[in-house]
Amino acid sequence: MSASLFNLQREHLTYLQQAYTDLLASHDLDSIAIYSGHASPHFGDDHTPTFQTYGHFMHWVGMADIQHSWLVIQPNKRPQLYLYAPADFWHLPTQLPEEPWVTEFELHLCSEKITPTLAGRAAVIGNIEATTRLALDAQYQPDPLVKALDELRMFKTAYEIACLGEANRLAMAGHQAAQAAFIGASAELDIQLAYLGASRQRESDVPYQNIIGLNEHAGVLHYQHYDLNSPTQRHSLLVDAGRRFRGYCADITRTYAGPDAPTIYRDLIDSIHQLKDTLVESVAPGVEFISLHKQMHFLLADILIANDLFQGSAQEAVDEGITRAFCPHGLGHSLGLQVHDVAGLRQPDGTPLPAPEQHPALRLTRTLRPGMVVTIEPGFYYIPMLLEPLRDKALPINWRRVDSLANCGGIRIEDNVVVTESGFKNLTP
Repeated sequence: MSASLFNLQREHLTYLQQAYTDLLASHDLDSIAIYSGHASPHFGDDHTPTFQTYGHFMHWVGMADIQHSWLVIQPNKRPQLYLYAPADFWHLPTQLPEEPWVTEFELHLCSEKITPTLAGRAAVIGNIEATTRLALDAQYQPDPLVKALDELRMFKTAYEIACLGEANRLAMAGHQAAQAAFIGASAELDIQLAYLGASRQRESDVPYQNIIGLNEHAGVLHYQHYDLNSPTQRHSLLVDAGRRFRGYCADITRTYAGPDAPTIYRDLIDSIHQLKDTLVESVAPGVEFISLHKQMHFLLADILIANDLFQGSAQEAVDEGITRAFCPHGLGHSLGLQVHDVAGLRQPDGTPLPAPEQHPALRLTRTLRPGMVVTIEPGFYYIPMLLEPLRDKALPINWRRVDSLANCGGIRIEDNVVVTESGFKNLTP
């Protein structure tokens, strides 16, 4: 760990200690215990799914695989870390890295699963079993406190932004390898393996299941399989894939035209790249994210018209829901310890701030402020179930040209962007 990153992490922990002290005082609490969580077996089985540490625990510790452990925060005291690390020959016990930040905690190595003793008025948060709740004389998951902690995570420290930047750097190496594998006529599984190898991670470590879609699969927004065989024709590749660094997530998407793609598809990829750049450059403090999302739809309408896919006006394309049929998802979301990070659909005071009725898939409705990190991910897709209802309407859609894209599936371009004091910083090279 570099000295500069440790100094940033130490400042991050100092900031968290003060922020938690203030929240404990405002919620009339003497302590808060955060449970890391643990994996539960599949129903009727003894195997567990991939585990991810509870976000508020990770906010302090920065490790995504700690189970059965506790963190107790009290004012004017070092955080108490009760790390479950039993003697075990079946699995390698959890180990903290030999890094100076560990000394910022009062460390207790626990060979058994424990329940910490809490002093005074206490709150407990995390996915805690009912029997454990009964053993603790504390408020469980108090909603106002959890919402306040979520809001704290909405604004990233310099340490967190550095981690997100490194996650992006590592993920981009994977994207470059995926593109090379596509050029080499690989199957989806081979492209996935190339991505994992270049980004230096195993599949159970990715922050979300990578989306590797060839041809029509690029039009399935959360495509969840990897074909084992290469297609006979290569029209397109969409790669939506990430990486963690100290718990923080990169979420990047790139789309490539194959040798069998029509010229219009290549032109559309260039246009969506330009659209993405325009929206990234619009990121700044005080900007409403919903406004950026609406701007995306008008820019998409311009692309439809410029490529002779729609022969009406941009306003008509938006009003008639045509742009929503070609891009049914939101422009982006908050990014941090979770890919779809917390508090994106709430006011700063915790009250709901839901997505507009016309754009129900939007995951972020906030006014942008310095320290927020968001994704900007415009898309353009050929999705038959969404386009079919438009065929029955008297709309000036050039269906012959639209249908020429059927084998290509779709396009999505996604960058990760920090809102700065004066504008933005794009973390995605």
